[in-house]
Amino acid sequence: RPRLQADGGDIELIDIDGNRVIVGLRAMCVECPMGGVTIEGIQEKLRELVSEDIVVEAQ
Repeated sequence: RPRLQADGGDIELIDIDGNRVIVGLRAMCVECPMGGVTIEGIQEKLRELVSEDIVVEAQ
């Protein structure tokens, strides 16, 4: 999150439903073309630290 905020963006945890983690991109992240890459990076880290079944979705 500090990296996103340093670029004028942010992310918010909206919900966790089983293995689904739903987040919302905020501020500059809303229109950033790298938003998909950001979500993939978060998903990869959560799979590494929590469970390989985690799916991160942006709302």
